[in-house]
Amino acid sequence: MRYISTRGGMPPKTFTEILLSGLAPDGGLAVPESYPRVSPADMEAWRHLDYQALAFQILSRFMEDIPADDLHRIIARTYTTEAFGSPDITPVRTLEPGLHILCLSNGPTLAFKDIAMQLLGNLFEYTLAKTNDELNILGATSGDTGSSAEYAMRGKRGIRVFMLSPLGKMSRFQTAQMFSLLDDNIFNIAIRGVFDDCQDIVKAVSNDRDFKQQYQIGTVNSINWARIAAQIVYYFKGYFAVTQSNDQQVSFSVPSGNFGNIFAGHVARMMGLPIKHLILATNENDVLDEFFRTGLYRPRTTAETHHTSSPSMDISKASNFERFIFDLTERDATRVRELWRSVDKGNAFDLFGTALWIKAKDFGFVSGASNHASRIETIRNLYQEYKVLVDTHTADGVKVGLEHREPGIPLICMETALPAKFAETIQEAVGIEPSRPAGFENLESLPQRFEIMDKDANAVKTFLVQKIKHH
Repeated sequence: MRYISTRGGMPPKTFTEILLSGLAPDGGLAVPESYPRVSPADMEAWRHLDYQALAFQILSRFMEDIPADDLHRIIARTYTTEAFGSPDITPVRTLEPGLHILCLSNGPTLAFKDIAMQLLGNLFEYTLAKTNDELNILGATSGDTGSSAEYAMRGKRGIRVFMLSPLGKMSRFQTAQMFSLLDDNIFNIAIRGVFDDCQDIVKAVSNDRDFKQQYQIGTVNSINWARIAAQIVYYFKGYFAVTQSNDQQVSFSVPSGNFGNIFAGHVARMMGLPIKHLILATNENDVLDEFFRTGLYRPRTTAETHHTSSPSMDISKASNFERFIFDLTERDATRVRELWRSVDKGNAFDLFGTALWIKAKDFGFVSGASNHASRIETIRNLYQEYKVLVDTHTADGVKVGLEHREPGIPLICMETALPAKFAETIQEAVGIEPSRPAGFENLESLPQRFEIMDKDANAVKTFLVQKIKHH
């Protein structure tokens, strides 16, 4: 399995060659030359596997240059009952027949990002140990990626993490979770702006090839293919958990900001998992919903990006969307380059009425948006009806999922985080404080360490160089 760029300017590379690099040299994203296909015999054999064995079957198809024994060890070290709270790793909670929540937030930072990030930390450490190299991770977070990356990389040999987040735009819990990490290799930078400003800085630094090489800059954002690969596993796991046979279809409802989680579902579907619909749920920042309804992809400006009660999705430029458009154009890198030339200049593109727009319907995507009032109502309804508390993002997914629910097709709603991370909104919805897992009781009162900076890629570069040389 080799990897190419969505923009066509990268010679085919192995998995470990793209693992550490983030953006492709031409500014595109790494994608497999083709998706592995899963046969009915594979599906039959996989149905009763535990999480680790299933992860090996799927990941080994994407990571062919890692010896099988090594990959088995990495997976076994990552997906433990201690780290994820149950041997199931991603248990299913059934609300009623045909309506399920896939519990993805039992990892160290209480968010679904842990499932991919814990693996990524171990893959990075494994690869760096082989070459005796160092890696300086530059990332951007709207809430959960940051703490998930920092917890996965803290204390890891040869790795430093520089994480940008929008100043004052995350929940208090999310902020404290990141800023209270005082490990030597963790650096938090709060940017005066919104998440997209942070993401733009990461892209600007990644696109400076000389700088990136000289200072060994890598990324953990969802543009990292290893994260997508890791997330494919739980689509299969969820499917097997709610079906009896492999000819049944299911639909997944996925809260989506950067399009990484739902893109993993798209890859699972391309591999042959019988997914009827991938239901994309956005919040008030409804760029992706607008595209799947109208064919118009129009990223918003900083001023147009809403600060909402599901802040991890306060994103207007969905990084992974380029990968989907690459598949939609039948992998026409020239066309993708043209479209993104427009996006990178802050413009929109409109596919409505084109052959591509008609073809988009074949990929099973449907979408919808949620807002604060419907979020509160969904949290309240789920609590009253099923005695289940969900966080604000999961609520967006459930709300939009139910709008597209079809008789006879099991609906699996993807959990995003535990409610403890968004206590203020939970309190508003149901009048109680969500319980916190052990160890998180006094999180907000812990000492914090972070830098505040303007949205300026050069200032961030200067800071990086200073810290790298100092260490």
